[in-house]
Amino acid sequence: MISGSGSNMVALAESMAGDHPARPVLVLSNVPDAGGLAKAEALGIATAVVDHRAFKGDRPGFEAALTAALEAAAPDVICLAGFMRILTRRFTGRWAGRVLNIHPSLLPKYPGLHTHARALDAGDAEAGCSVHEVTEDLDGGPVLGQARVPVLPGDTPDSLAARVLVEEHKLYPAVLRRFVAGDRTPVLLG
Repeated sequence: MISGSGSNMVALAESMAGDHPARPVLVLSNVPDAGGLAKAEALGIATAVVDHRAFKGDRPGFEAALTAALEAAAPDVICLAGFMRILTRRFTGRWAGRVLNIHPSLLPKYPGLHTHARALDAGDAEAGCSVHEVTEDLDGGPVLGQARVPVLPGDTPDSLAARVLVEEHKLYPAVLRRFVAGDRTPVLLG
Protein backbone atom coordinates (compact mmCIF):
# COMPACT_ATOMS: atom_id res chain seq x y z
CA MET A 1 0.00 0.00 0.00
CA ILE A 2 1.46 3.34 -1.09
CA SER A 3 0.65 7.03 -1.18
CA GLY A 4 3.61 8.37 -3.16
CA SER A 5 6.51 7.54 -5.44
CA GLY A 6 6.72 3.90 -4.39
CA SER A 7 10.49 3.53 -4.04
CA ASN A 8 10.14 1.05 -1.18
CA MET A 9 7.40 -0.79 -3.09
CA VAL A 10 9.78 -1.16 -6.05
CA ALA A 11 12.54 -2.47 -3.75
CA LEU A 12 10.11 -5.01 -2.30
CA ALA A 13 8.70 -6.06 -5.68
CA GLU A 14 12.11 -6.45 -7.28
CA SER A 15 13.28 -8.57 -4.35
CA MET A 16 10.37 -11.01 -4.79
CA ALA A 17 11.96 -13.09 -7.53
CA GLY A 18 13.73 -16.40 -7.81
CA ASP A 19 13.58 -18.37 -4.59
CA HIS A 20 11.80 -15.61 -2.66
CA PRO A 21 8.77 -17.16 -0.90
CA ALA A 22 6.46 -14.26 -1.85
CA ARG A 23 5.15 -12.57 -4.98
CA PRO A 24 3.43 -9.18 -5.30
CA VAL A 25 -0.29 -9.39 -6.08
CA LEU A 26 -1.47 -5.76 -5.80
CA VAL A 27 -0.27 -2.22 -5.28
CA LEU A 28 -3.04 -0.23 -3.61
CA SER A 29 -2.89 3.53 -3.26
CA ASN A 30 -5.06 6.14 -1.58
CA VAL A 31 -3.76 8.75 -4.05
CA PRO A 32 -5.00 8.39 -7.65
CA ASP A 33 -1.91 9.96 -9.22
CA ALA A 34 0.71 8.40 -6.92
CA GLY A 35 3.90 7.86 -8.90
CA GLY A 36 4.24 4.34 -7.55
CA LEU A 37 1.16 3.19 -9.47
CA ALA A 38 2.90 3.63 -12.83
CA LYS A 39 5.99 1.89 -11.45
CA ALA A 40 3.86 -1.05 -10.30
CA GLU A 41 2.19 -1.30 -13.70
CA ALA A 42 5.63 -1.25 -15.38
CA LEU A 43 6.59 -4.18 -13.14
CA GLY A 44 3.44 -6.06 -14.18
CA ILE A 45 1.74 -5.74 -10.80
CA ALA A 46 -2.02 -5.13 -10.59
CA THR A 47 -2.99 -1.77 -9.12
CA ALA A 48 -6.04 -0.31 -7.40
CA VAL A 49 -6.95 3.07 -5.96
CA VAL A 50 -9.19 3.92 -3.02
CA ASP A 51 -9.08 7.72 -2.90
CA HIS A 52 -9.37 8.75 0.75
CA ARG A 53 -10.78 12.14 -0.29
CA ALA A 54 -13.96 10.46 -1.48
CA PHE A 55 -14.53 9.31 2.11
CA LYS A 56 -14.15 12.62 3.94
CA GLY A 57 -15.50 12.09 7.46
CA ASP A 58 -16.13 8.38 6.78
CA ARG A 59 -13.05 6.48 7.92
CA PRO A 60 -15.02 3.22 8.35
CA GLY A 61 -16.17 3.52 4.74
CA PHE A 62 -12.63 4.22 3.54
CA GLU A 63 -11.23 1.24 5.42
CA ALA A 64 -14.07 -0.99 4.18
CA ALA A 65 -13.17 -0.03 0.61
CA LEU A 66 -9.47 -0.75 1.30
CA THR A 67 -10.42 -4.12 2.76
CA ALA A 68 -12.61 -4.97 -0.24
CA ALA A 69 -9.77 -4.19 -2.64
CA LEU A 70 -7.34 -6.23 -0.56
CA GLU A 71 -9.70 -9.17 -0.16
CA ALA A 72 -10.17 -9.29 -3.96
CA ALA A 73 -6.38 -9.73 -4.30
CA ALA A 74 -6.14 -12.17 -1.36
CA PRO A 75 -2.70 -11.17 -0.04
CA ASP A 76 -0.99 -13.22 2.64
CA VAL A 77 1.00 -10.18 3.82
CA ILE A 78 0.36 -6.46 3.42
CA CYS A 79 3.34 -4.10 3.21
CA LEU A 80 2.74 -0.44 3.92
CA ALA A 81 5.37 1.42 1.90
CA GLY A 82 4.80 5.11 2.33
CA PHE A 83 1.06 4.72 2.91
CA MET A 84 0.30 8.00 4.61
CA ARG A 85 -3.02 7.30 6.30
CA ILE A 86 -3.50 6.24 9.90
CA LEU A 87 -5.36 2.94 10.10
CA THR A 88 -7.85 2.25 12.88
CA ARG A 89 -8.22 -0.73 15.18
CA ARG A 90 -10.99 -2.05 12.90
CA PHE A 91 -8.57 -2.33 9.97
CA THR A 92 -5.50 -3.45 11.92
CA GLY A 93 -7.56 -6.04 13.79
CA ARG A 94 -8.92 -7.49 10.53
CA TRP A 95 -5.38 -7.97 9.19
CA ALA A 96 -3.60 -8.59 12.52
CA GLY A 97 -0.26 -10.34 12.20
CA ARG A 98 -0.16 -9.78 8.44
CA VAL A 99 0.74 -6.09 8.02
CA LEU A 100 4.26 -4.63 7.95
CA ASN A 101 5.37 -1.01 7.78
CA ILE A 102 8.65 0.79 7.18
CA HIS A 103 9.24 3.85 9.36
CA PRO A 104 12.12 6.34 9.01
CA SER A 105 13.36 6.28 12.59
CA LEU A 106 14.87 3.88 15.08
CA LEU A 107 11.64 3.01 16.83
CA PRO A 108 10.50 3.50 19.52
CA LYS A 109 12.15 6.90 18.91
CA TYR A 110 10.17 9.36 16.84
CA PRO A 111 6.90 7.70 15.83
CA GLY A 112 4.81 9.76 13.45
CA LEU A 113 6.08 12.50 11.17
CA HIS A 114 9.20 14.71 10.82
CA THR A 115 11.48 11.98 12.11
CA HIS A 116 14.72 13.26 10.58
CA ALA A 117 14.26 16.80 11.87
CA ARG A 118 13.43 15.42 15.30
CA ALA A 119 16.60 13.27 15.34
CA LEU A 120 18.71 16.27 14.32
CA ASP A 121 17.03 18.57 16.86
CA ALA A 122 17.73 16.02 19.59
CA GLY A 123 21.43 15.87 18.66
CA ASP A 124 21.30 12.13 17.96
CA ALA A 125 24.56 10.55 16.79
CA GLU A 126 22.71 8.04 14.64
CA ALA A 127 19.40 7.69 12.88
CA GLY A 128 17.88 5.01 10.73
CA CYS A 129 14.74 3.11 9.89
CA SER A 130 12.62 0.34 11.33
CA VAL A 131 10.29 -2.28 9.91
CA HIS A 132 7.55 -3.15 12.35
CA GLU A 133 4.38 -5.13 12.53
CA VAL A 134 1.37 -2.84 12.29
CA THR A 135 -0.91 -2.78 15.31
CA GLU A 136 -3.51 -0.31 16.51
CA ASP A 137 -0.70 1.72 18.15
CA LEU A 138 0.80 4.18 15.65
CA ASP A 139 4.32 2.96 14.82
CA GLY A 140 4.13 0.89 18.00
CA GLY A 141 4.05 -2.73 16.84
CA PRO A 142 6.88 -5.21 17.35
CA VAL A 143 10.08 -4.14 15.57
CA LEU A 144 11.19 -6.75 13.03
CA GLY A 145 14.27 -4.97 11.74
CA GLN A 146 16.35 -1.83 11.93
CA ALA A 147 19.10 -0.20 9.90
CA ARG A 148 21.32 2.50 11.36
CA VAL A 149 23.15 5.39 9.73
CA PRO A 150 25.42 7.97 11.37
CA VAL A 151 24.27 11.55 11.66
CA LEU A 152 26.95 13.60 9.92
CA PRO A 153 28.06 17.16 10.65
CA GLY A 154 26.01 19.53 8.53
CA ASP A 155 23.20 17.04 7.97
CA THR A 156 19.82 18.47 7.09
CA PRO A 157 16.55 16.57 7.32
CA ASP A 158 16.77 16.02 3.54
CA SER A 159 20.37 14.76 3.49
CA LEU A 160 19.69 12.44 6.41
CA ALA A 161 16.46 11.21 4.79
CA ALA A 162 18.33 10.39 1.57
CA ARG A 163 20.88 8.22 3.41
CA VAL A 164 18.17 6.51 5.47
CA LEU A 165 16.16 5.76 2.31
CA VAL A 166 19.08 3.79 0.87
CA GLU A 167 18.99 1.59 3.97
CA GLU A 168 15.18 1.28 3.82
CA HIS A 169 15.55 -0.29 0.38
CA LYS A 170 17.86 -2.95 1.86
CA LEU A 171 16.08 -3.51 5.17
CA TYR A 172 12.46 -3.88 4.07
CA PRO A 173 13.12 -6.67 1.53
CA ALA A 174 15.28 -8.53 4.05
CA VAL A 175 12.58 -8.35 6.71
CA LEU A 176 9.84 -9.35 4.28
CA ARG A 177 11.77 -12.44 3.14
CA ARG A 178 12.28 -13.53 6.73
CA PHE A 179 8.70 -12.69 7.76
CA VAL A 180 7.01 -14.69 4.97
CA ALA A 181 9.23 -17.64 5.87
CA GLY A 182 7.72 -17.51 9.38
CA ASP A 183 10.79 -16.03 11.08
CA ARG A 184 10.23 -12.91 13.17
CA THR A 185 13.81 -12.65 14.39
CA PRO A 186 14.78 -8.99 13.91
CA VAL A 187 17.04 -8.07 10.99
CA LEU A 188 19.74 -5.62 12.08
CA LEU A 189 21.78 -3.65 9.52
CA GLY A 190 24.44 -1.00 9.98
